[in-house]
Amino acid sequence: MAAAFAFAFSIGAHYTGACMGMPYAAGAIRPWRALLLMAPLALVGAAFASGQVETTVGHGILGGGTVALGVALAIVVAALALTSAYNLVTIPTSTIQILVFSAVGAGLAAGLPIHWTTIGTLVILWATAPFAAFALGFLFVRAADRYSPATSSRGALGRTAVLGLVGVGAAASFAMGANDVSNASGALIMTGLFGLFLAGLVGGLGLALGVLTWGRPLLQRVAFDLVELDPRMATASQLAQSTVILVSVAFGFFTSMNQALVGAMIGAGIARRRSTVLWKPIKNILLGWAAGPLSGVTLGFGLVWALTQVHWL
Repeated sequence: MAAAFAFAFSIGAHYTGACMGMPYAAGAIRPWRALLLMAPLALVGAAFASGQVETTVGHGILGGGTVALGVALAIVVAALALTSAYNLVTIPTSTIQILVFSAVGAGLAAGLPIHWTTIGTLVILWATAPFAAFALGFLFVRAADRYSPATSSRGALGRTAVLGLVGVGAAASFAMGANDVSNASGALIMTGLFGLFLAGLVGGLGLALGVLTWGRPLLQRVAFDLVELDPRMATASQLAQSTVILVSVAFGFFTSMNQALVGAMIGAGIARRRSTVLWKPIKNILLGWAAGPLSGVTLGFGLVWALTQVHWL
């Protein structure tokens, strides 16, 4: 349980930028207020809206009944180590992809059946979600601009703009809890030692603590290094991201918060027919996305193989 809590802590920090980066960048909320708003909403989402995704992770990736405690520990440790490493270099990667492929690697090493249908479904979702967010970001900006004059600067915000930005950040924070807590607590369900609610609650507490204690560097990274958006574009991007995530969660699947956000930001930028996305940092993130699954399957396999060699499994 300690390893799962530590992983949830790392995830909470990892996704502060993906949830509250837009309202912070636009000047709608100060950084500590953003984190104080995000933490409890992530906890609520994790405890009360993550059940279907927890079921997918706990029972839909590896077969053969309950998983040995050592295998579950290897999965969590592999995903935790990789996510923490990416956090240290402030590259927002896909924690979900790292977790799933750590489980695949561990399952292969342990000789467990892999539910490849679930893996295939997730890969298709991961491939399409950024494009769905792109389309929604584009449409939201176009619709907003059609009915009122477009904004183009980060000047003083009106009350409506502030409420809109903070509102979509809050929605994203709730969605993150529901979407991402199973990365840490799903392994607890694999062992059969935890039920859905308790696993979500433990993971949610870890998310909230990570947001509050280690979240600011990632908040800064996504807010100011990736994209130049005016308040309306920021609101549209965050709303598109939250929509994609919550629809996925409703069907029991999870996808990358960062991928959805970047796709939405690009769509919002193209809707304005101008180059707003800063491509160099995005290339670094894409490199992290490519490395995440490969490193996950390698480390998950290696840890279980090592435990087997010393007869701990």
